Amino acid sequence: MAGSGISSESGSGVSGSGAFRDDENCHKQVSPIRGGGSRNTSPSGRVGSRNTSPSRQKVIKTKPRGLDEETVATFGKVVHPDVQMEDNIWAMLPEDLLNEILARVPPFMIFRLRSVCKRWNLILQDHSFLKFHSQVPSHGPCLLTFWKNSQTPQCSVFSLPLKTWYRIPFNFLPQWAFWLVGSSGGLVCFSGLDGLTFRTLVCNPLTQTWRTLPSMNYDQQRQLIMVVDRTDKSFKVIATSDIYGDRSLPTEVYDSKIDKWTVHQIMPAVNLCSSKMAYCDSRLYLETLSPLGLMMYRLDLGYWEHIPAKFPRSLLDGYLVAGTHKRLFLVGRIGLYSTLQSMRIWELDHAKILWVEISRMPPKYFRALLRLSAERFECFGQDNLICFTSWNQGKGLLYDVDKKVWSWIAGCALQSFNSQVCFYEPRFDASVQ
Repeated sequence: MAGSGISSESGSGVSGSGAFRDDENCHKQVSPIRGGGSRNTSPSGRVGSRNTSPSRQKVIKTKPRGLDEETVATFGKVVHPDVQMEDNIWAMLPEDLLNEILARVPPFMIFRLRSVCKRWNLILQDHSFLKFHSQVPSHGPCLLTFWKNSQTPQCSVFSLPLKTWYRIPFNFLPQWAFWLVGSSGGLVCFSGLDGLTFRTLVCNPLTQTWRTLPSMNYDQQRQLIMVVDRTDKSFKVIATSDIYGDRSLPTEVYDSKIDKWTVHQIMPAVNLCSSKMAYCDSRLYLETLSPLGLMMYRLDLGYWEHIPAKFPRSLLDGYLVAGTHKRLFLVGRIGLYSTLQSMRIWELDHAKILWVEISRMPPKYFRALLRLSAERFECFGQDNLICFTSWNQGKGLLYDVDKKVWSWIAGCALQSFNSQVCFYEPRFDASVQ
């Protein structure tokens, strides 16, 4: 759909309650309180059983869905009967109050509620609801995995707050949209070759709306990154060097407010260490081998600058990860031999231009994630969360920089060898306009 703006099929994939569903093939939904074979802890159902009143509550260790961590839950409390709700009272709920309540419902649950009545089925077209939704706190970070099965786009989203996988229909995407560029502010960016033409599109997976961006001034396959500015409801896509190393191409930036690409400064002649980029505080960072350090692109000023931040010794492979509040992390393996290797995380001291080690992956996690010394892994982050995925093991490991907590991510959606993964923030109010 070359330069045609919004797809005519936008939103057609989300009607009804079954469009967004729990990914039952990946996880068996198990409740620790009810279900066949579970112990009855209700006071009315314990005839002749020992006393488990609130004064003698038993602490039970359980495994929650998603993050494979042991948590403690108490199931000895008295179960109260459901409160009967008067239909004639709740039917008169003011519309603004109803929209404020629904705006706080997790986005993936909204699609189940749309089957309640005609009014709720049209809620995604309600400007009042979208206004309330834009003002409430974010649902929280999610992981979006994208892959193609027999040329059919597949997408699953893992909600970290709900610890549940959801399958999202992605049939609205054109066939050429193959490479997942990344996500920001509720929007997801893809690129691909439409015949011999390199194209880019931006979509909102929740509303199923998308549009193809205009062609670049220099039509060559590029390294891309997308950033969203929620204050003025706009987004930008930055195209850096050619993926084949053509250094003569200038940097191009697409601005949704003017709907065009503008040509900026050519990146100085450097040898890039990796094609991975990180964006934080209006700055784009890339690793370089010669000269050693980082290349920083100032989006507000439109020029490149070299930062002589030397990498740690014996660094085998490094990934730049953007955090919050101008924090920039470097993640990579240290050590030449498999028995001495370890995964470490550094933070850039902007004043001293120095990488400072802040954490190490525990050996048990490192051995489970990477069983071979030459095994490849991917690393990406958002809001001080860093995710590691192993190409061969099909595992996901999450690290919270602030809480200093490591946890596994369960689910078969990470086990496809050709899957592409990124962090994702589900938002209904994110517009591709």
